[in-house]
Amino acid sequence: MERLSIDSIISKIQNEETFHAVAEDYSLTLKIDKYVHYACAAVHDGHQFRKELWGNCIHTDYERWYEEDPETKNMVITHPILIAGCDSRFEYDLNRPPEEAVFETAWGKQLWHKPLSEEKKTKSFQKHDNFYRVTHALIAKLEELFGVCVVYDIHSYNWKRWDRVVPTWNLGTSNVDNERFGDDIELWRQELSEFHFPHEIRSTAKINDTFFGNGYFLKYITKTFKNTLVLATEIAKVYCDEYNYVIYPEVVTAVELELRKRLPEHAAQFYKKHAK
Repeated sequence: MERLSIDSIISKIQNEETFHAVAEDYSLTLKIDKYVHYACAAVHDGHQFRKELWGNCIHTDYERWYEEDPETKNMVITHPILIAGCDSRFEYDLNRPPEEAVFETAWGKQLWHKPLSEEKKTKSFQKHDNFYRVTHALIAKLEELFGVCVVYDIHSYNWKRWDRVVPTWNLGTSNVDNERFGDDIELWRQELSEFHFPHEIRSTAKINDTFFGNGYFLKYITKTFKNTLVLATEIAKVYCDEYNYVIYPEVVTAVELELRKRLPEHAAQFYKKHAK
């Protein structure tokens, strides 16, 4: 893996180079093993939290981890194109628009002992902007090469805090073209429902049951690129103990193996249907 400036990463994309890179400021990673018609994203995988903010943050390390999406990058680690955030959403949230990306409160709790200075906010806003500069260059290149593209936007959610039965997988589709891509969405939901988990974990999959696909990552790509479908795919945190801060590696591995097989198959069906 190379450490590269944002401009260098974008230049490599535009030149259709294959590479593994971390941004110069360690805010994101991007790997491109091959240019294909689909990409994976794990925008909330990151847990880094820059040290100058530690003393001012009211939320504990565990509280931040609880609201992040740990291991989502590892679930799609073998796919040829993968972009992921390295920083915690408590520093800046990549799934919120720029003006809302730096929180004052988070999940009903004040985040900072003292309001952040404009200088500290600017550092976070710049990282957010850099991520979307890279995202824009990547999707533009994939649409240029293939005409259409599908992005698997992988997230997780805390299922134990719901007071009803919730699905293992949720697809948020309220901001994509359901008339055009409805069959692709339903096929992906069906694939997810057929996953095999250890420990007799049952795989269920629903559309717009717990979340609705209102994230900025999906909205930005959908608004900017007319031939790209973003599948906001949320897994319930059955792969960890969300209350005791424990990851279950065998469940993460099972998810990765299922996605390794099913995700490219779904992407191939998407391309076969929509490519001109």
